Amino acid sequence: MTFQLDDIDIALLESLVKDGRKSFRQVSREIHVSTPTVKIRYEKLVNMGVIKSVSPIFDMKKLKTVSNFDTTKVRNENHLIQKFDKNVTVKIPCDYCKRKIHEKPSILKFANIQRFFCCSSCRTLYREKYKKRIENLINASK
Repeated sequence: MTFQLDDIDIALLESLVKDGRKSFRQVSREIHVSTPTVKIRYEKLVNMGVIKSVSPIFDMKKLKTVSNFDTTKVRNENHLIQKFDKNVTVKIPCDYCKRKIHEKPSILKFANIQRFFCCSSCRTLYREKYKKRIENLINASK
């Protein structure tokens, strides 16, 4: 038996391809349907086997390790999975000045978003520069 995907199913899949971490609420706002509709359609696509898993895509350039990087790959359901060394660290650039963050980052949290900064000055400058955008995101998430 075949099942024809409609516009809502296709819009849901396209939204998740862009970012599979989105909440049902975020997807519902993006594709202009209710949150329960998104949840029901998502579960239907999972049950039909269209969506097998939601997996992260790693930026391997941002990962470095203190010791040697374990490049062992493990096969799992026809997918190659990278095994990570326990000494892996992440290189995070400052979201304002783009310099490397050498110590503990200063973090700005708003509307399920986190931004990382090398210092509190960059965080403050970023907040001032994007004040309207941040307020709009906060209001949209309510």
